Amino acid sequence: MGTYVNPQNESFRVDTGGEIYIDKTGLISVLNRMIDTPKHFLAVSRARRFGKSMAAGMIDAYYSRGCNSRELFSPYEIAKDKDFEKYLNRFNVLHFDVSTYFNMAKVPEDMIAIMDDRLLRDFIKEFPYLEALKPMDTPEAMRLVYQEEKCRFIVIIDEYDCIIRDAPENEKLIRRYLKYLRGFFKTEESKHFLALGYITGILPIKKINGESALNNFIEYTMTDPKDLVGFFGFTQEEINGLCKRYDRDPGEIGDWYDGYYLYSPLFGGSREEGEDNTDGSIRYFNGCFQRLKHIYNPNSVVDAFMHGELASYWKNTGSFASLRGFITLNYAGLKEDVVKMLTGERIRVDIAGFQNDVTQFRMKDDVIACLIHMGYLGYDAVAKEAFIPNREVAEVFEYAIKTGDWDDVADALRRSEELLRAVWKGDEEKVSGVISESHQDYASIIDYHDENSLATAIMMSFYTARADYYVKRELPAGRGYADIAFIPKHEGKDPAMIVELKWNRSAKAAIRQIKDKSYTGALSGYKGEVILAGINYTKKTGRYTCRIERISAMI
Repeated sequence: MGTYVNPQNESFRVDTGGEIYIDKTGLISVLNRMIDTPKHFLAVSRARRFGKSMAAGMIDAYYSRGCNSRELFSPYEIAKDKDFEKYLNRFNVLHFDVSTYFNMAKVPEDMIAIMDDRLLRDFIKEFPYLEALKPMDTPEAMRLVYQEEKCRFIVIIDEYDCIIRDAPENEKLIRRYLKYLRGFFKTEESKHFLALGYITGILPIKKINGESALNNFIEYTMTDPKDLVGFFGFTQEEINGLCKRYDRDPGEIGDWYDGYYLYSPLFGGSREEGEDNTDGSIRYFNGCFQRLKHIYNPNSVVDAFMHGELASYWKNTGSFASLRGFITLNYAGLKEDVVKMLTGERIRVDIAGFQNDVTQFRMKDDVIACLIHMGYLGYDAVAKEAFIPNREVAEVFEYAIKTGDWDDVADALRRSEELLRAVWKGDEEKVSGVISESHQDYASIIDYHDENSLATAIMMSFYTARADYYVKRELPAGRGYADIAFIPKHEGKDPAMIVELKWNRSAKAAIRQIKDKSYTGALSGYKGEVILAGINYTKKTGRYTCRIERISAMI
C-alpha cells in the first residue's frame, strides 16, 4: 500500500466517524455498473465544498487492494447491493490531487514533472520490479504492472482542473497537461489496464476548438448532473432528517443553504404510472421526464449544525477572490444582471458557449455560466435562468461588491439598512431621500423607464431587508398583485410591509390601491402590524415621494 497507489481506507474511516455523516455509498453502485462497459470514464464537476473529495476517499476505500473495507462499509447502503462483494478491494487504485503538485512547484511549468516523479516513486515502492523496467511515466508504469499482474487500475484524479483555473493564461502548460492526462485515458494501452476513470473538478472539461479535450468522458456538472444528482450535496430528505435531529427549522436552513435546483432523469426517461407530481417537481425536457432535486451546500450545512450558527461559511474559501474578479469584468449587461439577481430576479442565460475555462469569455453569459459551475449562482435548466441561490451566497456577493470596484452599488448597499429603519419609523422624507440617493447610484446601471425598472432599483434599495424578511415581488393578493411584500421571517420581531410603486402618479394613489385591492391578503395568516408604503417617482422632475401608514393585518 502506498500514498497514491493502493491507498488505505483511512480517509473514508475518518469521514464516517464524524458527528454528521450522510450515506452516499449508493454512488458506488453506479460506478460498479460502469466497469467493463465502454462508458467507464466519469468527470464530476461541482462547486467547492460539495463533497467531491469525500466521495473520492470513499471510492478509494471500496476498490483499493491496499485495504480490507468490508466491515467499514457494512452499515451503509452499498452493502445491500447484490454486487457489493464483486469489486470490493479488487483493483489497483491510483488516486492523486493535482492541486497538491501545482502548489508544490516553484514555477507552474515544473508541476507535471514533479507530479509524475512522485507518482512513479510510489509505484516503484508498491511494485519494486518496476525499478529495473524504468517506466518513462506513470501511464507506462500502469501498463507494465498490468502486464505483470493482470489486475486492472481505477484512476481517481482530484482537482483535475486546477491548472486551467490557476494558470489560465499559460496555454502551453495547459496543452501539455491535457496531453499528459490523455496518457491515462485515451491511448490504446489504457483500454487494457484501466477499469474506471474518475476525475473531479470545479469546471467541466476544457473545450479546445469547441470540443472537449477528453471527449470519452461522461460529464456530470452543476447544469447537467444526470443520475448523480443526489450524491454531491445534501438532498431535502437528508436536510429534514438533520433538522429533526438538531431541532432546527428546515425553512431557515433552506433560506441559507438551499437553492441549487438540479434535475435528474426518471428511470427509463418516463413517468411511472401514479408518480406523484403535485409539487410540480417533474418536468419534461431534453427528451425525458426529469425530477427536480433541491440540493444544499453540504459543508456549510454541517458547519451550521456544528457551530449552531446560520452564517455564510463561503467567505473563507479559495474561490472568493475569483468571484470579485468575475463580477467586475467589463462585459455589456453583466453589472445590470448581477444587480437584478441581487434583488431576487432571475436572468435568462445561454450557457452553451462557455469554453470551461476562466479566460475565454466572449460575453456576459460566459461569465455567468462560470459562476454557475463555481456554485455562486443557481441554474434552472428548464427555464434556462440563473439566480443567486440563497442567503449565504448573497452575503458573499455583497461582501465582494463592498470590497471591489463597484463604488456606486456598494454605497447603495450601505444605505439599505438606513432605508429600512426609516420605513419602520414612518419617516417619509427620509425614505424619499435615501431612495433618491440610491437612484443616482444605479442610474449608470438601470435605465429608469417604467415601473419594472423602478422596482429593480427599489428592491436593491431594500437589499438588507432580506436578513429579516422573505421579500416577494408581484405576490398574488386580494384583487391583484402586490408590487413588493415583506413577510417577517420571525413573526412579532418586525412588522410586515407592503410596498406599492407608482410612475408619474402619487404616493397617495399607491396607498389607496393597496387598500382598494386588499393587497394585505398577501399576508394571510399573519397577525401583527403592517406597514403600507407608497412610493412614486416623477420622471419629469426626478423626484421621489413617499407615503407611509400603519395598520393591523386585517382591513
